[in-house]
Amino acid sequence: MMPVAVFLEEKGAKTVDALERYFKRWNQGPESLSAAMRYTLFARCKRLRPALALGAAELFCGDDAVALPAACALEMIHTYSLIHDDLPAMDNDGLRRGIPTLHRAHGEAMAILAGDALMTMAFDIAAETNNMDLIRELARAAGVEGMVGGQVIDLESEDKVLTLDALKALHARKTGALIRASVRTGAILAEAPSSQLASVTRYGEHVGLAFQIADDILDVAGSEKVLGKPIGSDVAHHKSTYPALLGLERARELAHEAANDAVAALSGFGAEADMLRALARFIVERDT
Repeated sequence: MMPVAVFLEEKGAKTVDALERYFKRWNQGPESLSAAMRYTLFARCKRLRPALALGAAELFCGDDAVALPAACALEMIHTYSLIHDDLPAMDNDGLRRGIPTLHRAHGEAMAILAGDALMTMAFDIAAETNNMDLIRELARAAGVEGMVGGQVIDLESEDKVLTLDALKALHARKTGALIRASVRTGAILAEAPSSQLASVTRYGEHVGLAFQIADDILDVAGSEKVLGKPIGSDVAHHKSTYPALLGLERARELAHEAANDAVAALSGFGAEADMLRALARFIVERDT
C-alpha cells in the first residue's frame, strides 16, 4: 500500500486537474471573479474530502474516475465554506492555506461573491452525473441539516460552555456532515450495495469526529507556519473545543478512539479498504 501522503498527493492532483478542466469549459464571467474563485480553491492543501470520495469509489468499483465530479464539487463547497468562515462577520481570520485570506487579498464583497459562485458551480458539476442521490447528499451535507446549520450553532455557542454531547452534535453538522458525504458520494457513484454503504457511512461519521478533535488540538498545540493558518483562533472567539472541555490529553485519547471506531466500521472489508483505514489514523496524527 502506498503511503497516505502519496495517496493524498495523487488524489489531490487528479482533483485539481479536473477542476482546471471545468474552469476552462465555463464562461467564467468577470475576470476579477474568476481570479477570486481560483485564489483559495487552487491554493496548496491536503484535499482530504476529494481523496475520501475518490478512495471510496476505488474501494467499490476499482475506478476513482466515476467520483471525480463529486470530488470537485466537494472541494468547491468546502472552499466556499472556508472563504465565508474567514470573513469579518464570522471568524475574521487573516491567513488560510498559507496565504492571506480571500477577503484580505480581494476585498470582502468579492470574497462573499466568490464563495457564492463556488457553491453554485459545485452543483453544476454534480448535476452532470444525472444522479439525484448525489445532489441531495451534497445539499443536505452543506445546508441547514449540515455545514451551514452547524456554523449557526457554532456562532450562537460562543461564550458558552457546551456539554460533550452538544459539542459532538455541533461538529457532526459543521465539519462531520461534509466528511461523511465525501465517502458516501464516492460510494453512491460507484453503486455500492446498501449494506456496505452503511458501513462506509459509519466510517465517515467517526472520521469526521476524529478530524474535528484533531483540528481543535492543532489550534492549541500546532504550528501556524506548518498549518498555514492562525492558531489560538478558537480561544480568541471563546468557542467550546475538545481540549478546553476535556483537557489536551483526554482530547487526544478521544481522537484516537474515534479513529479506531472508523477502522472498526470497515471490519467487513478486506485489504482493499486499507487506505481508508490508514487515512483514519493519519487524520489524528497529522500536523496540518
